[in-house]
Amino acid sequence: MNQPVLGRADAEPGPQIDTFPVDASVQLVRFHSTELTALCPVTEQPDFYTIDIEYTPLDRCIESKSLKLYLRTFSGTGIFAEHLAPRIADHLAAAVGTPVTVTLEQGIRGGITTTVSATSN
Repeated sequence: MNQPVLGRADAEPGPQIDTFPVDASVQLVRFHSTELTALCPVTEQPDFYTIDIEYTPLDRCIESKSLKLYLRTFSGTGIFAEHLAPRIADHLAAAVGTPVTVTLEQGIRGGITTTVSATSN
């Protein structure tokens, strides 16, 4: 098993999602961040996103520092928002064993705002 990210000064961006046990009375967990960046796969220019993540935990919750480092892994990745949202949702759902919904709002480009929502399988 990987060493937990939390508390490690040397933690680097990567795919590891740490979790912790949760009381069954928690009904909803939401994360909101404005720090997600990826690259347009056509122009290779940065795309800036607001991301909302939502899930109902069964017995585990996502640890936020590992989530922050995971989201940073996309900064050099060329990917459309329509592919990014389900990729993140599926990855996070695998970590907590319950469906996760991810909504991305891409920064305005050419006067158009794109919003994509995906729920893990």
